Amino acid sequence: MWPLIDPPKKIHFLSVKSSEAIKYKNDLIKKYGNADINETEVIICIGGDGFMLETLHNYLNYQIPIYSINFGSVGFLTNPKISIEKDLPLILHEAQPTSLHPLAMTAYTADGKTHTALAFNDIFLYRQTRQAAKIQIITNDEIRLPELICDGIIVSTPAGSTAYNLSAHGPIVPLNSGLLPLTPICPFRPRRWRGALLPSNTSIQFLTMEEKKRPIAAVADFTEIRDVTQVFVKENRTIKSTILFNQGHELSERIVAEQFTV
Repeated sequence: MWPLIDPPKKIHFLSVKSSEAIKYKNDLIKKYGNADINETEVIICIGGDGFMLETLHNYLNYQIPIYSINFGSVGFLTNPKISIEKDLPLILHEAQPTSLHPLAMTAYTADGKTHTALAFNDIFLYRQTRQAAKIQIITNDEIRLPELICDGIIVSTPAGSTAYNLSAHGPIVPLNSGLLPLTPICPFRPRRWRGALLPSNTSIQFLTMEEKKRPIAAVADFTEIRDVTQVFVKENRTIKSTILFNQGHELSERIVAEQFTV
């Protein structure tokens, strides 16, 4: 459980491959050492949001809290860069934990195969060719939209609602809202449909229509499955990752603040 009684003594450092990030990581390792992943109390992830997502996936089974330091561009899932002179263990000890539950995707493809993947940000379907996608939307076994003609559609987690979902004009939702935004990408028919907010325990099913003429791919974070025929999405509450944020820099507050950004 976090916070620990004392500042952590065993820290494992990871970084993207940029020279600046590697130098910063090596400077931290000289000061604090680099604990074995099987013994560490916290993982330090040095990079941007994309690298943070990779780390969440790669170290999911370890159930170790992750503290990310921004060496990317947006850095929504990260903390600001810390001076080497500052007391990193104390900063970690005072950091606030946030629990994330991923979306689970099961995708069936035209060749009869089944694929599974997890997403901490979002799962989206999109057209593979110049032809618009035709998608039927079913929630909890009830047909909600018989036919959506569009470029694609996004289901996002609350944490991911400020990413692709926001760019597609979907709503930002707070972490504790219990809601999943469902947002179309460039909808053509029905033209005025702008998506939905679904309870987080909703079972969502997408059926692709005219799949040979209008092939569709599905993406869960950075896992892409092409030529899907149907896709099932549901939040998996049995899986949890913990990420750490500086006091006053918590993810829940940043999501609220993002809604007032002009």
